[in-house]
Amino acid sequence: MQNLRRKQKRYLRAEAHNMRPLFAVGKNGLTDEWLSQLVGALDKRELIKINILQNADVTTADVKAAVESHTPITVVQTIGRVLVLYLPASHEDDRHYSLEVEKM
Repeated sequence: MQNLRRKQKRYLRAEAHNMRPLFAVGKNGLTDEWLSQLVGALDKRELIKINILQNADVTTADVKAAVESHTPITVVQTIGRVLVLYLPASHEDDRHYSLEVEKM
């Protein structure tokens, strides 16, 4: 997890504004498999939203804590039951947001 400055977070929040949540946390909660799928998706996209379903047994704070403690992902923002996640891509071809973030 990297510490982002306010300007970098503001840029990422703006970029994520019109995105739809790609992942959902449901009854199964936060499994290791789910977290590894999240890392895989972020490695391609760098910035995604996830949604915590109404039937989930976890809170937004639980999800944020699990994601930040078990993965290198940074939680950029939480709005209600939606989290915006960021992780720079490992392959240069997939880097888009991280190139802009580094300039700031």
